[in-house]
Amino acid sequence: MKVAAIQMVSGVAVQANLDAARALLEEAARAGAQLAVLPENFCLMGHSEKDKLGARERFGDGAVQRFLAQSARELGLWVAGGTLPLAGGDDAHVRNTLLVYAPDGTCAARYDKIHLFKFDNGREHYDESRVIDPGREPAAFALPAADGRHWRVGLSVCYDLRFPELYRALGADVLLVPSAFTYGTGQAHWELLLRARAVENLAYVIAPAQGGVHENGRRTWGHTMVVDPWGSVLAQHADGPGVVTAQLDAERQARLRLQLPALEHRVL
Repeated sequence: MKVAAIQMVSGVAVQANLDAARALLEEAARAGAQLAVLPENFCLMGHSEKDKLGARERFGDGAVQRFLAQSARELGLWVAGGTLPLAGGDDAHVRNTLLVYAPDGTCAARYDKIHLFKFDNGREHYDESRVIDPGREPAAFALPAADGRHWRVGLSVCYDLRFPELYRALGADVLLVPSAFTYGTGQAHWELLLRARAVENLAYVIAPAQGGVHENGRRTWGHTMVVDPWGSVLAQHADGPGVVTAQLDAERQARLRLQLPALEHRVL
């Protein structure tokens, strides 16, 4: 299966971000991808977290959801829509939600980000819980392969990457990690964590990211990448908007899991 990971530098205007995302999805489709994955907050990187409240949608209806469904249908792609703000438990909160659309435009999976980022080094301050309600349940879906088999695709978002127990629970062949890592934490830990999750689970990891200096002044790390089950980086895009593609090899994954049956050796 050929996959595409899409890097963006999203801004404060939803429609402009959707236009940019559509151009990159079209590039992925032209490259022959079957699955294309957008980064976290692909539709909005506002001036503050509270900007998400003005852009939130009800699940099943809204401009961003229609955009994802239409893009999947018109381009014949599986599209994992980074994240978008969906209605939360009250008017002051949203869910940071990853939706997956099948090539017929139907919504095939939903995951609400479980782990909410908090960071304060004296210069940068982040606390997603002020505006975001955490999800509670892991999520995965089955993506049909050309030979009649299915890939089990596990869903996660950004800060989830620091919690390996989530990925164990998913039991997936492919792990999606759409992200918007800060420049500092990304420089220190992004590749290290992605490769660790791949090796621990003998899984492919597709990690599209925000990467660059945004309209709101924030700088994100980027370095969108695809990692194979042995921890090798198959493709990477360092900075700015772009698309990387990679071929996922089910036979290679099965061979590695047979040679090193670590998943069968779990005790705890």
